[in-house]
Amino acid sequence: MPANFAASGTDNSSRISQIGLKNSPTFQVTTNRINGENLTGSYTDKLKDKITGWGADLTGVADIESLRKLKVYPANLLEPYTRAISVAIQLPRSVFDMISDRPTPIYAAVYQTANRILDQIAFRTAVTLQMEGFNGLPIPASQVLDQRKYYGAISHKAVARMAGLGWQGKNLLLITPQYGSRVRLATILTDAPLITDGPVTNRCGKCMSCRDACPAEAIKGISTKDHYKNRNDALYFSQCVDKLKGEFAKIPNIGAAICGICIKVCPFGKKVKKIRSSRKASEYVRQR
Repeated sequence: MPANFAASGTDNSSRISQIGLKNSPTFQVTTNRINGENLTGSYTDKLKDKITGWGADLTGVADIESLRKLKVYPANLLEPYTRAISVAIQLPRSVFDMISDRPTPIYAAVYQTANRILDQIAFRTAVTLQMEGFNGLPIPASQVLDQRKYYGAISHKAVARMAGLGWQGKNLLLITPQYGSRVRLATILTDAPLITDGPVTNRCGKCMSCRDACPAEAIKGISTKDHYKNRNDALYFSQCVDKLKGEFAKIPNIGAAICGICIKVCPFGKKVKKIRSSRKASEYVRQR
């Protein structure tokens, strides 16, 4: 099991120096002190720029401590790590324009393509971290480990929320100000000394577009300040699953439990602004 910094006997300053970062001109930026550790802010920026260059539209960093209460598989998944990197890519808006009352074969194909791209980005990120002296574990974008309860290794949505990419909407999905829910997500766990981002304010307000459009009538339309304690606080979850697995997945050329309707109607992200840098999504959110 990989050891984190606290257990390794090597402090972060020494480790950064060992991998050639401390004395590099490109890393001569302010250092931050979080939880008693000296963290080089420019290393975080450098890594985020790389992830963006590999195709990510948004990326942020969550403190593992904020994720300790999540259901994860295996139960000790988070133990060796101190940070979770959240990566998002946007989906083409035109794909959702074609959706009316059910998912389309094109949406199903795009959904799978997005997952493959995210897995590649997460893989490259993990290997890069490894080459720079840290541990990195890529969590697949769409791997269901518990087929009955629909859980993966970790909730990408929860990580993304704590990494400042967006907030949890009434449809239980991550809502980003830039793209709404028209994103797919992946996570990389690491012990690298990264500067963390933080959660942003829920901005759904009184909007009920997703509730009104849901073909399964599964969205309750209940607001939350930050997040729901469990799925059934926001959804009649079994109704959603029954609709997706029992009907939509059986449509020819779909073959997956997907829908896309609540994503389509979300007002956030319908008009996408070009963002010069996706280094830190939370900065964009707070400027709005």
